[in-house]
Amino acid sequence: YNCRHHTMASQELLLLGLFAIVSSIALASDPSSLQDFCVAAPNIPVLVNGLVCKDPKQVQGQDFFFSGLHKPGNTSNPVGSRVTPVTVTQIPGLNTLGISLARIDYAPWGINPPHTHPRGSEILTVTEGSLEVGFVTSNPENRLITKVLQKGDVFVFPVGLIHYQRNIGYGNAIAIAALSSQNPGVITIANAVFGSKPKIYADILAKAFQVDKKIVLQVQSKF
Repeated sequence: YNCRHHTMASQELLLLGLFAIVSSIALASDPSSLQDFCVAAPNIPVLVNGLVCKDPKQVQGQDFFFSGLHKPGNTSNPVGSRVTPVTVTQIPGLNTLGISLARIDYAPWGINPPHTHPRGSEILTVTEGSLEVGFVTSNPENRLITKVLQKGDVFVFPVGLIHYQRNIGYGNAIAIAALSSQNPGVITIANAVFGSKPKIYADILAKAFQVDKKIVLQVQSKF
């Protein structure tokens, strides 16, 4: 009985250990800091998951600072929007903290084209104007979930899902987005598919989008 009881206890302990490991992996996003901070030192030629820490004795207030988010972005481009990112690239002190943000400016009827953030969820707050926002669920449903937002409204885009915003007003619109990664990454769908380097073969995209190859070549020429 004692041997059997010991075996069952060992199995339960093993299961608890596996559950803890799986849970920690599932909840993990960016690497967590094991000290007060790990200010990024991007000029050190060491490859790690994230960025190497700067010597804490050399850390200054400037390492945790960014200025200029009040300035409007230039929306004079084909999509009519401009993203001003504040990631670990702009604030080295964000390294290992698992957060970042961005300001998005929209011209009248401008869009932030369909894109994904492979490493972070996004929570967006409209600070000026009106936006139509939406995201698409994964296969096989591919359900489009949309909402019209007014000034002061907040909306969440789950990590990795394709999403977009569109200014539906006649004036400029502004939003502030917070993301759950120091470097969430951005994959703009049209740019990635039609503007890859080297290009994806046109016959592959023609089959994927069920269109004539000439149309694919025409779209690729714009990117």
